[in-house]
Amino acid sequence: MDSLNIAVIGTGYVGLTAAAAFSHLGHDVTGVDIDKDQIANLNNGVVPIFEPGLAELITEGTAAGLLRFGSDHASATSAADAVFVTVGSPTSASGRADLSYVDAALEQIAPTLQPGIAVVIKSTVPVGTTARSRESLERLRPGLDLDVVANPEFLQQGRAVQDFLRPDRLVVGADSERALTTMRRIYEPLLANDETIDALFTDTATAELIKYGANAFLAIKLSFINELADLSEETGADIDDVALGIGLDPRIGPAFLQAGPGFGGSCLPKDTEALLFTGRALGVSSRVVAAAIDVNAERKRQMIARVAAAVEGPLADATIAVLGITFKAGTDDLRESPAVDIVRGLIGHGATVKVTDPEGIEAARSLLPAAEYFEDPYDAITGADAVVIATEWPEFAKLDLARIIELAAQPVLVDLRNLLDPIEANAAGLRYSSIGRPPQ
Repeated sequence: MDSLNIAVIGTGYVGLTAAAAFSHLGHDVTGVDIDKDQIANLNNGVVPIFEPGLAELITEGTAAGLLRFGSDHASATSAADAVFVTVGSPTSASGRADLSYVDAALEQIAPTLQPGIAVVIKSTVPVGTTARSRESLERLRPGLDLDVVANPEFLQQGRAVQDFLRPDRLVVGADSERALTTMRRIYEPLLANDETIDALFTDTATAELIKYGANAFLAIKLSFINELADLSEETGADIDDVALGIGLDPRIGPAFLQAGPGFGGSCLPKDTEALLFTGRALGVSSRVVAAAIDVNAERKRQMIARVAAAVEGPLADATIAVLGITFKAGTDDLRESPAVDIVRGLIGHGATVKVTDPEGIEAARSLLPAAEYFEDPYDAITGADAVVIATEWPEFAKLDLARIIELAAQPVLVDLRNLLDPIEANAAGLRYSSIGRPPQ
């Protein structure tokens, strides 16, 4: 195999996954971060995020001597064939992507970059950022011959390792044949072992827009299916079958057609806002994206009203058990989680809220200090006037319905993820409601 020396700047969610995966492919990798506590933890075997398979991949890479972590940008980049920038690009209140972390990373790596190196922007950035980054590096290192590449990531939290090592597509934007050659060498182990991977090699602006366009389209699908769920409730249709029937159309597909409390996480909310901001700045209408954002914001308010309607009496006198606080199952990430907004709204109406989650409790404590937290779902359910399934953790689908009725003050269950079977829930004696499904 053609092994390369790779530096990964940033050891957050994307950076850690990329560094570990590149070492698994046989490359020599250094993960770099200015957070020295983070680096110390990683060197002591402590992985700061929950992601299935990631800790094992890191252990494998470090044991093989192919993966290491440090805070010294110079030592990591001076011998690198490629430097991947994976730092965050959060969205400001206006919707503009904050590129200050990307700019800071470029300033830190510029002094020791070698001629012919490929600087790869893996952070999600607006169209034109890769070209602007090249201009910045040329100002910082006049005369240095280098390439700047756009290589957006398409990782789903909860399956990031699988998505990286068995991707459905690989997108690389580069403006020189030398850069394309370097990127092919980096990903050759993936492409050689799996001929089903679609690899698209294009220009930098196109690669950047693919990332935003893909996430915006997924957000649109989710907002659309939630609107159909509301229509299903008014017409007696079953949204699960509606989604199944729509998704059977190969032009549409079944992914991201699950009705629920709205989309969240670290990507869809900020990327739709950033795409909308880019369109406005260029005088290009993005009305479909804007509508998806509006529908999603309203969706969370609707979920709070749905819970209030299910409770006997005012929310101010109620105790609500919320099952799940992360934005989706399989992660400990609370960023833009619909469950967080629902808990915050219930507390704002005076309710006592008891939260349980397999992975998100510790992060939630500081974010929502007014809530009560329980490791055991049954402890959270005890004395509740309503139980709300807010995240689709499989553990919640396996709860004993008879025990819920025994422990709760009222046999009310609001299933915002359509996790339970309505017939079974009602047969057990629960006053059960879900999203877009007719009463049973």
